[in-house]
Amino acid sequence: MNQLQLFLPCAAGVEGFLADEVHAVTGLAGNDLLTGRGGALVRGSWRQALELNLHSRLAQRVLVQLGHAPYRNEHDLYEAAGAVAWEVWFTPRQSFKIEVTAQHSPLTSLNFAALRIKDAVADRFRRKAGGVRPDVDTQRPDARIHAHLTTDTVTLYIDTSGEPLFKRGWREDKGDAPLKETLAAAMIAASGWDPHGDAPVPLYDPCCGSGTIAIEAAQIACRIAPGSLRRFGFEKLLPYQAHVWAGLKEEARAAGQAPAVPVFGSDVAHRMVDFAQRNAERAGVGRAVEFRGGDALQRQPPSPPPGVLLLNPPYGERIAAAGTAGRNAAERAGARSAGRETAQTEDGGEFFSRLAAHWKKHYAGWTAWMLTPDLQLPGRMRLKESRRVPLWNGPIECRLFRFDLVAGSARERGGRPAVDNGGP
Repeated sequence: MNQLQLFLPCAAGVEGFLADEVHAVTGLAGNDLLTGRGGALVRGSWRQALELNLHSRLAQRVLVQLGHAPYRNEHDLYEAAGAVAWEVWFTPRQSFKIEVTAQHSPLTSLNFAALRIKDAVADRFRRKAGGVRPDVDTQRPDARIHAHLTTDTVTLYIDTSGEPLFKRGWREDKGDAPLKETLAAAMIAASGWDPHGDAPVPLYDPCCGSGTIAIEAAQIACRIAPGSLRRFGFEKLLPYQAHVWAGLKEEARAAGQAPAVPVFGSDVAHRMVDFAQRNAERAGVGRAVEFRGGDALQRQPPSPPPGVLLLNPPYGERIAAAGTAGRNAAERAGARSAGRETAQTEDGGEFFSRLAAHWKKHYAGWTAWMLTPDLQLPGRMRLKESRRVPLWNGPIECRLFRFDLVAGSARERGGRPAVDNGGP
């Protein structure tokens, strides 16, 4: 178990940040740590697989690659799956599930492909265990097997994570269209905010919703491992040793500390502020993050500059907090929401232009980072971005824009807009 091939899938655009995180957690580098499309390829040990489950904020899962073979049809998939020593990982008294993903596969039915892989696993156990085979459980399996198909190859993995890693175990209260914790962590990583650096600065999310960005940031500041509150799939696999896992969790707990800088969040809906506070308490950062109610167009800076504004504002496919202008736009459209006010980007131009004016008047010296799929949003806000980072929110392609805030407008400053550091 000391030379495992691991694959850590992540959202598109996060691969480089994930590789940096894996290096920080494990110390791996060079050929032992490579970035690939949609994830990081890691040559590591079973212990490092457990460490990555416990500490990774950016990975979706930690998968162990067990097979890789060419295929042309379902029979080839059966042969490839039958050649894997599944009995090393779980017993015939346990249950399993097959999950199949594909990119440009020539097969007409992924369900039939999953069925043939399932048959191969069951038949191998029958041969190895005197006719006994594990049951299939699609809801709560003991072992999850992933098969990924390309045009001509199949790769087989066993999942050490179980539930996706964005499920940290603390978010029980949530509003509409909540931001996944892994994406919030990616935004923080892309912004470069470092509460442990030489000159740490506060972080503030003025549209915090149920608190995802602020809570992730506060856990980072407190050095709380993101997986410290949840269970993992590897706990049901044969290589699992309880004392090793207990030792890793104790090491993580001992590394905790009081934050060097504060984290803030606010939302126009007091109901969401209550949700955020309860989530923060469960996440162990109730005293490290301060939540308040208030309109993003009216809230004053929670601390003197410099500081970082980091937010995921409302847009097209999301329902999110807007503020006064957003509420007015929603009312004009006849929209209603049970929680936070509805404000789509296409209907919320007034909100964004007023937000930019509010920032320029009150947040000079701060740096703002905003995630949006609207590439024209800087123009709507009459702000010049100094950086744009491609990120994906599920199927939605977005950009994380950076704005270096100064008082007044570019024209008032002599027509010197901020430098655009590139990006698509």
